[in-house]
Amino acid sequence: MIRLVCALLALVVVGSAHGAAAAAPATRVVLGMALEPPGLDPTSGAAAAIGEITHYNVFEGLTKINADNSVTPLLAESWSLSPDGLVYRFKLRDGIVFHDGEKMTSSDVKFSFERAAAPESTNKTKSFFQQIERIETPDPLTVVVVLKQPDPDAPFKLGLSSAVVVSPKSAATNGTNPVGTGPFAMTEWLKGVSVTLERAKTYRDPQSIRLDQVVFRFINDPAAQTAALLAGDVDAIPRFGSVQNVAQFQADPRFSVSIGGTEGKTILAINNKRPPLNDLRVRQAIALAIDRNALIQGAMNGFARPIGSHMVPNDPGYLDLTATYPYDPEKAKALLASAGVSLPVRLSLQLPPPAYARLGGEIIAAQLAKIGIEAKIENVEWAQWLSGVYANHNYDLTVISHVEPMDLAIYADPTYYFNYDSPPFRALLQSIGQSRDPSDRLQRLAEAQQMLAADAVNAYLFQLPHITIANRHLKGLWTDSPIFANDMANVSWD
Repeated sequence: MIRLVCALLALVVVGSAHGAAAAAPATRVVLGMALEPPGLDPTSGAAAAIGEITHYNVFEGLTKINADNSVTPLLAESWSLSPDGLVYRFKLRDGIVFHDGEKMTSSDVKFSFERAAAPESTNKTKSFFQQIERIETPDPLTVVVVLKQPDPDAPFKLGLSSAVVVSPKSAATNGTNPVGTGPFAMTEWLKGVSVTLERAKTYRDPQSIRLDQVVFRFINDPAAQTAALLAGDVDAIPRFGSVQNVAQFQADPRFSVSIGGTEGKTILAINNKRPPLNDLRVRQAIALAIDRNALIQGAMNGFARPIGSHMVPNDPGYLDLTATYPYDPEKAKALLASAGVSLPVRLSLQLPPPAYARLGGEIIAAQLAKIGIEAKIENVEWAQWLSGVYANHNYDLTVISHVEPMDLAIYADPTYYFNYDSPPFRALLQSIGQSRDPSDRLQRLAEAQQMLAADAVNAYLFQLPHITIANRHLKGLWTDSPIFANDMANVSWD
């Protein structure tokens, strides 16, 4: 029985798998996470923190995106594509069982994808599922997905957390009581403190899993993250937030430190409909006012790479557009003058809990002040950001990292929280999806990046690094993070 407990205290000591006081069996790992997800169903929520806990651990999809960005079979043991690029035929693995004992079949895949495409769906990749013409299930182990138009990236998209397969019997309650097919099942959620997963007795290959228990502990304060690692209260923190303390751990033989890349496009998001931000010149002025190098040094201690549009350097087709808006405060002032706005321009700047947002927001506010923009900082909790900024578009500016790979499609949705409404961009994105020639696709991707930069939809800042601090005896954690997942199936103690 899963217990959903509201914690009265924010500080609860969770024993380490290698703690000095009371050594637990070396089959338990405690991971630190900056953000607590609002729910645990990755098919109905936008928060990346959901996938950090449940993707590949509790829930699985037809395909798997690996740390090196490759796509391999997962619930599907193989697939084929028709010559016209419209029909994907997936052969499912036999013997897949949900945590509640129900056998998974092709009908569950059909249900999951149709649920994701439904009008009332809140799936963050809903637009992809709505491009499916129909789904056929000729037998329990075969799924045929017929697309409305070719999409060479479909196997990749089916490996995202939003595409995991769920059961009709448990789908409605997966937010609090997740039931999947993965190697771990949730046993406890202490609200505000931690989520505990235990090895699933129903998993198809139990001998391959080295851990009996995984605890995800929520620590959003960077100083507290450092303290928890040093005290042995957590065994590792992927996506470590206290960049100023990385050198300390690099010098400590008790820890291993890896610094890799993520799909995190860290941006100063702009509400494109709100005056005066609906004026291109004002948005361009904001972009020109930001000194990316100073921002990266001040907020990330140098552990980041600047970006100039909504792609990161390890993406296929990435174009370096950082020179589109070089740091030029005088030009920024001239643009504001040409826009006819009265100075100072007063805007709100909402900052969610991650350190890159809070520290980066302070630096950005100081830089904007130099051109006559007063950005009033409002620190908000994650749930407030999701409801106020993301859902209700109640903001002027915000600092956030978009971590989903290949997510240019968000700019084709005029109801997305940027409020960017561009028919030319939508047409270009559609042409990218229809193109099957690799070189042509790359050229169109370059044009899409250039269009977003020219329209100054947002101010593009830097690629979020993947910094992991871990007990040196812990093996198998990802060093790069193409998606925000903590794949614990291959993690073990040496």
